[in-house]
Amino acid sequence: MVKVTIIEETDDKIKILLADTDRAFVNSIRRSLISDTPKMAIETVRFEMGTIEQEDVIWETTGPLPDEMIAQRLAMIPIPTRHEEFHFQDECPNCAELVQEDRGCPMCTMIYTCKAFGSEEGTMVTAGDLNYLGDSTLEIPELYKTIPITKLFRGQMVEFYATAIMGRGREHAKWSPACGVTFEPKHIAVLNNKTKAKILWDLKLGINAKDFTDGKLEDYYKVQELKEQLHHVGEGTEESRTFKDAITLEEVPREFILSFETDGSMTPRIAFEMAAKELAVRFNTIEEDSNAIF
Repeated sequence: MVKVTIIEETDDKIKILLADTDRAFVNSIRRSLISDTPKMAIETVRFEMGTIEQEDVIWETTGPLPDEMIAQRLAMIPIPTRHEEFHFQDECPNCAELVQEDRGCPMCTMIYTCKAFGSEEGTMVTAGDLNYLGDSTLEIPELYKTIPITKLFRGQMVEFYATAIMGRGREHAKWSPACGVTFEPKHIAVLNNKTKAKILWDLKLGINAKDFTDGKLEDYYKVQELKEQLHHVGEGTEESRTFKDAITLEEVPREFILSFETDGSMTPRIAFEMAAKELAVRFNTIEEDSNAIF
């Protein structure tokens, strides 16, 4: 059984220690985070065309950017994703039996509207101008409301309805909630030569001999700090000739550090849980297929 320990966690970043496992399994989690974790994203946009006359000004639905470019920008805006409330359209209790053109209900579809006008000096239309037709808690998160969509000037306006549905990253990048997904072996530091290591201690960078117990430093945070400090005595420095391997970093067998951040559509913890769930389903499917064959 894989042991999971969260080392660091914020609203959009996380570092997780996976123990009693191997590279293949950790890499499968990495791939699942990128390609399989379900996420809501804007799929279709309906632009309203026409003109409006207000205060002796004729506003026309034109702007500096083509509709296709605006639609692409909308697709990359992080849409709040609640897996317990929304379904894939082909799995939706209300829409699964319908043809694709007729699918779309409050259980599998989110609709955002936007109507914005320009100004003499230019007005930036941002993600904050999108209004969700439903629960206000599903509005674009405050942190991402400044994402620019287009800029409008006097006489220009934009009006559209944007529809978001559930998808997976393997279908399009807009449905991938995680980025910067990496993993590395967990390391410990080994003190091989106290005399030569004094070269590093004398620099007074933070880590010193007292941090080692029986010649080893195992604390994750201190090891990370030591990794940076070793650059001062590493290859390319004058001290490296004497320091050599006074302190070495060794991999801890079957322990890995997985780190990634999300686009804001969900927390990193939820993204990890969903990735693991998707992976478990896939493994069960492989097992069922194997039993059916053999």
